[in-house]
This record gives sequence, structure tokens and C-alpha cells, in this order.
Amino acid sequence: MKLKNDSVGILGILSALALAPVFGAHAQTNSPAAPDDSSNRYGLFNALDHRSSYGQGAFPEPFLVDDSDLEDNEARLDWTHTKAGSVTDDEVTAEIEKGFGLMTVEAELHYERASEAGDVVDGIGNIDLGARYPFYQFVSENGFFDTTAGAGVEVGIPVHSSVSKNTELVPKIFNDLRLGQHVTLQAITGYSMLFGPGEDGGAHSWEYGVDLGYSITPEQLHIPHVQRIIPLFEMSGETALNHGDSGQTSLTGLAGVRVNLDTIGRIQPRLGLGFVFPMNNNARQDVHWGIATSLVFEY
Repeated sequence: MKLKNDSVGILGILSALALAPVFGAHAQTNSPAAPDDSSNRYGLFNALDHRSSYGQGAFPEPFLVDDSDLEDNEARLDWTHTKAGSVTDDEVTAEIEKGFGLMTVEAELHYERASEAGDVVDGIGNIDLGARYPFYQFVSENGFFDTTAGAGVEVGIPVHSSVSKNTELVPKIFNDLRLGQHVTLQAITGYSMLFGPGEDGGAHSWEYGVDLGYSITPEQLHIPHVQRIIPLFEMSGETALNHGDSGQTSLTGLAGVRVNLDTIGRIQPRLGLGFVFPMNNNARQDVHWGIATSLVFEY
């Protein structure tokens, strides 16, 4: 029952986030004082809003959860180190994101290394290519409630190394919510399908994650050369849908901080550090604790 409760809890969170734009729009529509904001609407079916903070730097880059904000030009290098008993795992990810209008395309390259009692397995992981696009936005009259819903897809191309043998396809949807000038909540969920040989071939799973952030501005805490400090809390989960692990859920958490520094010429560095920990028994089999570091350059 523990695993089912974890899944239901996460499902409830994601469902509430997915419905937030609907509830917000409904409340705004039924308010007797609601003004006509049609001049702010644009895009297909007037579903987007010029007042939205999507793509304006309001949403911090997550660690464990997939990024869902619009990124114009961004390069990123992450390293995650985890321990589970005698097993040590390291993953280094290099990523480039480029915006074309409201569409963000991305490319990722991974290096993975696992060691246990002197035995080491390492190699280049899948080359991940992805794209995302917003399809609905709602901003309240006073701008306090600002939400963007969108969809994306990611394809993992195997390089046939010791850690990369299967093609992965993940269609996904996301919701980026800003409350006031400080609180952000990003949610994403996707359906992962693996194609190829071995015991992982044909495996399907449901992936999901949420990222809660609070932006501390210089008006609240002034530190030279720092534009924003964003404490973060993340949950990242995966539920197997077939094979022998069907119904099993692994849920991992992270508590961390991202620091956005002043620009150097056209480049803005963003530093990140987080502590990784398991949130249920299944996750504890893979990680007892870990450290995640992230260096982002927006240019």
C-alpha cells in the first residue's frame, strides 16, 4: 500500500497543477468585474497571453526534473554523484538549448559511470534530442497568478555503449506556474517507451516531477554580483507500467539552491547545488544520498 499511496499522492499534485489554468480561467471569467483582456491574447485560438512570464527568466532551471521554460540560448553542464551502499553512480550531462519563437529545442550528451567493489561500468549514454512548446496561458488581472501549459517530446538515441543500448521515446506535458513575484511551481509528466534489445527493451513507464522554487531578490537580500537566489525543492518519480516491476514506484527528492549571477558581457552564469535523497523504499535501493551540481550559461 505504501507504493500506491506514493503514486496517488504525486498523481494528485500533478492533477491539481494541470487543472490550475482551468480553475484560474473559470474564476476570472465568472468574476463580475473581470475586464476584457482579448487584446492580450494571441496565438492559435487566442490561447496565449502577452503578459505571461514564460520565457522571461522567472522559472529556475531544475536539477532532477526536466526543464520546461522557454530558453533562447543556454548551455549547461551538470554532475550528479550518488551512493547506495557500496555502489557509486556518477552522471555528467552537457546540454544546449535554443529557442525558435516559442519553441525550445534541446540536445543532451551523457556520460555515466557505476562502480561496485572495484567493478566499473561506464560509457556514453543516449544522445537526447527534444522540443517543447506552450499551448495555453492564463494571467490574472493583477498578474499574481500566471500559468503556462505546454507539450513536448524527447527522443533518446542509443550509441550502443555499455550503458546505451535502447531507443527511448517520451511524449510529455508540462505546467509552469508563478504566484506573485517569488513563488514558482513547475510540473512535468511523460510516458517513457524503450525500444531495443535486452531486458529493458519494450519497457514502459510513467515519469513525473515537480519543482518548487522561491526567488530571493536583491531587495530582500543584497549580495554583490548576485541577481537572484532561488532555494528549490524537487520530487522526481517513475512508475513501471509493464515487465516484472509493473506498478513499482521510485520517488527521489532534492533540496538545493540556484544562484543567478550578474552578466559577464552577454553571458549570465547560474550556479546550482543540491542534496539528493530517496523518498520511498524503491528509491532507497538506488540512492542513499547524493550531490547534484549544475552550471548554466545563458547567452
